[in-house]
Amino acid sequence: MGEVSADNITMQMLREACETVRCSPLDVINTPIIQWCQTTLPLNTSCNIHIKLENMQRTGSFKIRGVANQFARRPKGGHFVTMSAGNYGKSFAYACKHYGSKGKVVMPETAPISRSILIQSLGVEVERVPTTHLMDVVNRSVQEDSMIFLHSFDDPILSLDMPDVVVVCCGGGGLLAGVAAAIKLSGCENTKIYGVEPEGACTMYKSFIEKKPVGMDAQSIASGLAPPFAGSLPYELCQKYVENIVLVTDEEIKSAVSTLYKAGLVVEPSGTAAFAAIINDKIPDINGKNVVVILSGGNIGKDELSNFPD
Repeated sequence: MGEVSADNITMQMLREACETVRCSPLDVINTPIIQWCQTTLPLNTSCNIHIKLENMQRTGSFKIRGVANQFARRPKGGHFVTMSAGNYGKSFAYACKHYGSKGKVVMPETAPISRSILIQSLGVEVERVPTTHLMDVVNRSVQEDSMIFLHSFDDPILSLDMPDVVVVCCGGGGLLAGVAAAIKLSGCENTKIYGVEPEGACTMYKSFIEKKPVGMDAQSIASGLAPPFAGSLPYELCQKYVENIVLVTDEEIKSAVSTLYKAGLVVEPSGTAAFAAIINDKIPDINGKNVVVILSGGNIGKDELSNFPD
């Protein structure tokens, strides 16, 4: 899929992907959007904010959408390998179990052990390695074990009156790029899309500065937003359609997890980045605007929640 460029992504492709996901046997749901004012969440900004609850997907995150699209086009009888800190891996494992496919997830050592155990419980192999060695192990699995690599973010197959502003978390960039492309290609040229990354895992932010996809030794409490590099196609699409990338600290992410939990919303650190940017005034010029914030995942265990402030 590496030969596909941002200019080749069309609205027709996105519509076809949407229909594939809608018809998938993996039970992807059309998650609700709720108004901020209908919750007990604090708000210091006079804007009309809506929250997209992707943490309510059956597998706990938006990743099941891309997985449904990928597996609809998978080679029958294939043995698949991927790399993931948790959310994509869980959806990947769920799909492997549904289709009776063999699978392997290469995970960074920094990912919570509970996520590795959960993925293994769905019947796929897990190998934990240092973040800098993720692709080495994937490549070895492809070359030595004839596995088929399904990428968790750098794949064109991974792909909502429109708001004035949309705020999306960013790891490898797949969700951000897909949302941005869908919004812009649907004719909403004036909608501004912002990506949000942790300060310690800002591969897309650095890629914007260097004007090419770059990698880094990413470290953050939001392990799902800490890939070793930004995806090439997501980078191209983000360059074309995204207004800017803003950064939040791990402390701001921790506080956001706690704030959402107190309001009855269980969201993992990676899923709260966009919310953290809003409540910490990182998104410019939103007063009086219609804003959508995506809560991208809720895969967090009781053991992890105990590490967050009350």
